[in-house]
Amino acid sequence: MGRLFGTDGARGIANTELTVELATQIGRAAATVLTKHKKKKAKIIIARDTRVSGSMLENALVSGICSVGCNAELLGVLPTPAVAWLVNEYNADAGVMISASHNPAEFNGIKLFSSTGYKLSDEVENEIEELILDCPEKIKLCDPLNIGKVYTRTSAHLDYIDHLVRTIKGDLSGLNIAIDCANGAASRTAEILFSNLNVAPYFLNASPTGTNINYKCGSTHMESLKSYMLSNGCELGIAFDGDADRCLFLDENGELVDGDQIMAIVAKYLKDRQRLADDTVVATVMSNFGMHAFTKENGINLVCTSVGDRYVLEEMLKFGYIIGGEQSGHIIFKEHAQTGDGQLTAIQVLKIYKESGLKMSELASIMQKMPQVLKGIKADTAGKNLLKTDDKIKAKIKQINDDLGDNGRVLVRASGTEPLIRVMLEGKDEKLIGQYCEEICKVIEERLEQI
Repeated sequence: MGRLFGTDGARGIANTELTVELATQIGRAAATVLTKHKKKKAKIIIARDTRVSGSMLENALVSGICSVGCNAELLGVLPTPAVAWLVNEYNADAGVMISASHNPAEFNGIKLFSSTGYKLSDEVENEIEELILDCPEKIKLCDPLNIGKVYTRTSAHLDYIDHLVRTIKGDLSGLNIAIDCANGAASRTAEILFSNLNVAPYFLNASPTGTNINYKCGSTHMESLKSYMLSNGCELGIAFDGDADRCLFLDENGELVDGDQIMAIVAKYLKDRQRLADDTVVATVMSNFGMHAFTKENGINLVCTSVGDRYVLEEMLKFGYIIGGEQSGHIIFKEHAQTGDGQLTAIQVLKIYKESGLKMSELASIMQKMPQVLKGIKADTAGKNLLKTDDKIKAKIKQINDDLGDNGRVLVRASGTEPLIRVMLEGKDEKLIGQYCEEICKVIEERLEQI
């Protein structure tokens, strides 16, 4: 994790931490680094989610990009994975997504994509950081007659939707489902997508105001979706997050089907048809212990990476794996996308679901989750660094890990997207791991107070 860029771009409270000045500098530095080998005038595409701060940051980024001689093409409100796919489709030299994903409306972020549509490597992000923080004088503004131009494309969402539709054969007619768009980017695309697949879902939270994105809705707050689908007799529910790169399901009983279970469903479907590359699925260290048991029972190899779909993707690209993701619902279908894509995940799983003839609870039951407790503790950068340096915190974590032995595990890490330390425990005894979680959190909170 760098000084500006976390596991998923630069992120902070808009107009306070992520300022217009910083966005302009990111635009200048990113354009300088990502187009340095370009002989002709480079083109960078830009999209945003529905946050009220999106237009402000978009204008700042455009100013920075154009000031170093690159053209900017504005795509409007789009999901993050749409930008990743359209970079290549539009023959652009780089892509920018303005979004803070699942975070509240006051946050925003800047995610960068290379000309191939993939998120930048740590090395390239570090190079951009160094230009901004250490040697801004190396950023050369172009002469007045060579300033970049700004273009607008109004069909980007339709081009992206056409791409998604082409990833499955047939349609999804006959399904009775509810979809929560989190008042985010999917509000622009989901209705058209599902209409093209002959589905007419009930849509919730698809009326963005700029300030209601992710507010008590979407993949991080699924209570309203559960209530709605159960009240209306829906067979399942689907929830996206603010930039629609995540997807989670609710089964017919309103029970969560998370990213691990989604990966299990997809991996088994592909393996049964001899289409799972090297019989391997890629997950992260946050994946439930039940995922380990599922893959072992089904003759599937499980590779675990650091948290962040970028690290999942790096492993997939390195060895040619085709399915991977995170428990949170970032699922990567490498045959169709360069990053996690919530809407792509939704239609791929719905295809399997419809073909199976099973209830979603039955389909998801192939992976049994071990009880898990997860808690977040507010912490700034200095607080997060305690995890590496504080002996009392380390000792407490080791003690509980030793106590759990083979019957569970402890994972404590600094969030790369939020000002939080995340404490996660898994074990057979839910009451016991809850108690252990509180013990660890207490020690961390006490040590944070002494900073």
